[in-house]
Amino acid sequence: MSSTLERSRRSFILALGVGAATVLLSSRARAADGDATATTTTATAADGVDNYHLGAGDQLRVTVFGEPDLTGNYTVGSQGSISYPLVGEVEAGGLTIPEFTDRLRTALQTYIRQPNVSVEVANYRPFFILGEVQRPGTYPYSANLTVQNAVATAGGFTYRANRGRVFIRHANESQERSIRLTSSTPVLPGDTVRIGERFF
Repeated sequence: MSSTLERSRRSFILALGVGAATVLLSSRARAADGDATATTTTATAADGVDNYHLGAGDQLRVTVFGEPDLTGNYTVGSQGSISYPLVGEVEAGGLTIPEFTDRLRTALQTYIRQPNVSVEVANYRPFFILGEVQRPGTYPYSANLTVQNAVATAGGFTYRANRGRVFIRHANESQERSIRLTSSTPVLPGDTVRIGERFF
């Protein structure tokens, strides 16, 4: 009888130990998952800023060190390419600056030994704003543009404007998205911004 009770007591203690270990490991796993999620969210936000994709209307400043005839400003045309000396048409649309730089460097290697190429955006493509603003139209893009800045550029809201939400369609998208309007809601180059009408 005593032996049976002792075995039962040991089994109970062992079960408690296993259960506690399982809870501890589970909580650590959840914490690790939380850290991974936070990292991913931060990285995604950073990517949205750093990995800008070129499009028609962007003006690029291309510098080829030691080659003044190949240095200058070039605009991405409606077909998504720039016309460049020696190499002709170079595709730029949909590429990031590093990707385009690599493509141009590769094209130049046929003519120049180890070309040292630098590319930056001199002027971004314009944005479009329509709907319930005083002066709908196309406006030049400026760095760190927000919807509030864009509305101010277009003369401000009309009295019918819905100031709580905005509709934005990015240049590479086919449909607009409804977004809650805040003081920091961003506008990207080539965006179409629509201010809707509020319901009374």
